[in-house]
Amino acid sequence: MSRSSAAVLRRHALAIFRAALKAADPGAAVRRHLERLDVSRYRNIYVVGAGKAGASMALAAERVLGRRITAGWLNVKDRPESPLRRIELHQSGHPVPDARGMAGARRIAGIAAAAGRDDLVICLISGGASALLTLPAPPITLEEKQAVTKILLACGANIHQINTVRKHISLIKGGQLARLAAPARVEALLLSDVIGGEPGVIGSGPAAPDASTFADALQVLDEYKVRARVPAAVRRRLEQGARGEVPETPKPSDPAFRRVRNTIVGSNRIALEAAARRARELGFRTLLLSSEIQGETREIARMHAAIAREISRFGRPIRPPACVISGGETTVTLKGDGLGGRNQEFVLAAAVEIAGSPDTVVFSAGTDGSDGPTDAAGAVADGATLTRKPGAREYLARNDSYHYFQEVGGLVKTGPTHTNVMDLHLVLVGSQQ
Repeated sequence: MSRSSAAVLRRHALAIFRAALKAADPGAAVRRHLERLDVSRYRNIYVVGAGKAGASMALAAERVLGRRITAGWLNVKDRPESPLRRIELHQSGHPVPDARGMAGARRIAGIAAAAGRDDLVICLISGGASALLTLPAPPITLEEKQAVTKILLACGANIHQINTVRKHISLIKGGQLARLAAPARVEALLLSDVIGGEPGVIGSGPAAPDASTFADALQVLDEYKVRARVPAAVRRRLEQGARGEVPETPKPSDPAFRRVRNTIVGSNRIALEAAARRARELGFRTLLLSSEIQGETREIARMHAAIAREISRFGRPIRPPACVISGGETTVTLKGDGLGGRNQEFVLAAAVEIAGSPDTVVFSAGTDGSDGPTDAAGAVADGATLTRKPGAREYLARNDSYHYFQEVGGLVKTGPTHTNVMDLHLVLVGSQQ
């Protein structure tokens, strides 16, 4: 591989990713929606919510509504340097919920419950809200909820499955925030970080009807064979709920939703389409594969690497210079004790498969700027990466992609982006020299 061509492809990959981030700007999306909303008829306006994009969304709400905001509170992962005037931004734990998040969720619940019929509650939800907005149903403790989250993350459960369990051990998720706010008017603005963009799944749907049940939550535990491992209080609540001894989360016919509207203001699809436009501007023949990629990270990575090889060798399904774009959210089943995230693992697994492929680059990063428990958004590799550092398979076996790319080069670090519309994967194949 030509070093210069690989370097150019790496720069192009980053440019394409930045275009996707710009299109996923949550602040602009919130401003567009609120500017069209007639708020003159409401006595009080409350702004609540949670998520990694919470700071940007809250700032946009303040800029549009200003002093019309009576009170506001959002739980966020990263607190901005400049505090807002009307809305409190409360830093909380993610991906594992903590006491700060629980205290903030209790405050949010109190604001919602105080709203009256003539009031408007604006609920801003983005990726990460499920962990940031934690209010365990007694007698479940925070520590027990933390344990459940860790178990589900480690066993490979997808976000839909994790949220199904979370909703049924919470007092605020699964439409229960809307129930608290009734009969106030509720406008929920959602930045989608889930496959399919269902409002009931985004952030565990605090203001959306919940189609899942206690029985579904138990099925998730059984599918991954962890029912016996979760804390007894959690298991007991789910089993009681499945027997009808604990009230279900509110369903679509519940009167709590008569004055509730959920609107998706940003999504992975919007980000991918912007990435595709940028790729074409850079001269690539471009294929937008899917915005609903999910499954085991390594398997998905191998599939993308196979497409790269097919393009390089046979010019199918598109001829070089080619850019294949996909998005979604894969899962990693942890087997080692290394450090990394699903995007770094994706790139390392793909790097093994494209080793020696000419003028080929694989890139994957989370749009939130944070991949797993690391300071990297993702990683980038080319067909010569493995020649610069042997032992990639051993690092992969330990789930230690971060340290591999830290040593060989390839970590993508953006810092907090204040948005979150899942992940973006890129395969770039340049014209062969």
